[in-house]
Amino acid sequence: MSALSSVNITILGSASAQPSSTRNHSALALRLDRDVWLFDCGEATQHQLQKSAVKMGKIQKIFITHTHGDHIFGLLPVLAGRLNGAGGMIDGVDDPRAQTSALPEDVPPLEIYGPLGTRAYVRHGLTYTHTLLGAPYVVHELRLPSDPQDGDYTAHPPHSYERPGRNILQTDGVWPDIYRDKLVAVSAAPILHSVPCVGYVVNELPVPGKMDPTEYIPELKRTKTPMSAMARLQQGEAVTLTDGTVLHGPARKPGRKLVILGDTYDPSPIARIAEDACLLIHEATNAHLPGIDPNTKDTDSYETVEERAKSRGHSTPQMAGAFATRIRARKLVLNHFSARYAGNDDVDEDARRVMGGIRELAESTFGGEVTCARDLMSFDVGPRREDWPGR
Repeated sequence: MSALSSVNITILGSASAQPSSTRNHSALALRLDRDVWLFDCGEATQHQLQKSAVKMGKIQKIFITHTHGDHIFGLLPVLAGRLNGAGGMIDGVDDPRAQTSALPEDVPPLEIYGPLGTRAYVRHGLTYTHTLLGAPYVVHELRLPSDPQDGDYTAHPPHSYERPGRNILQTDGVWPDIYRDKLVAVSAAPILHSVPCVGYVVNELPVPGKMDPTEYIPELKRTKTPMSAMARLQQGEAVTLTDGTVLHGPARKPGRKLVILGDTYDPSPIARIAEDACLLIHEATNAHLPGIDPNTKDTDSYETVEERAKSRGHSTPQMAGAFATRIRARKLVLNHFSARYAGNDDVDEDARRVMGGIRELAESTFGGEVTCARDLMSFDVGPRREDWPGR
């Protein structure tokens, strides 16, 4: 396979610090064909997975943006559920699940990526809850220049099913290609929040261009070159015919780019690697909605709400829209809403009016498509940039 056939996002939680009856803590699932990657894992993410079409057993990677509880408190339950975990006795005495020597070395670990502290959080949580696992995991940490550049940053020994992780150092202010395979690459960069925070960029690698078989078949037949050469041409490769003629397949075209940000009042450090995103997911914690939100304070203004949001490390819809414009995104999904904004706008008229007002604020600074996240909302990502209308 040379290209992803399906890219889908399911919002598992769209709340900020406080969950509500209509919004869970932050988490989303990215489905790349059959594999699932989670981005953040707030409290009760495991419950949200059970309510969704996302299969727990398909989760291969978990990316944590920062270690605030509303983004990480659900990580240990998901990890234990995904890896067949269970409570055990201290030191696993007489418990066959603690016999890690029986686990084949070629079993791939579940991979976790996050900032400094992620490894210690997972290790200590599993250890002090005496959690036994049925498969391995690994934590890779994205280290800032001000962080320790090596070591685990914890004196506690690794959990019995923990595999050695990488400490990934920055290059020119970003973490390029923290993961890469034949179809997709992931890079990351710091974004500004009240604590160290990361934004992730998921790049589908260049895909085969459109091919007109009538340009190639006559030449293959003329030279009695096997028609199997068409498969190589479709991948953009050059094929030498039996008479020495060289045919070149269509140039490959850029794949889809997804930018998934954590909490931020200024994501400027990621802008360079986020340009031309098909999809930007950006927080919009606070909004000023006079005449729409009955909880709006008479003493507030657009300026005071923005300043208050920034002081807490967060953004308004207008700030999210401005960044979407800056990076030339095609679609903006607003996420991470204050508990005052109900997430049942699909059935409640008051909530629909409020979320419509939030969307319009983002549209005031961004001319593309804007969607407000709702828990268990699921949508496909596309098309690829070269296939955008008007290009």
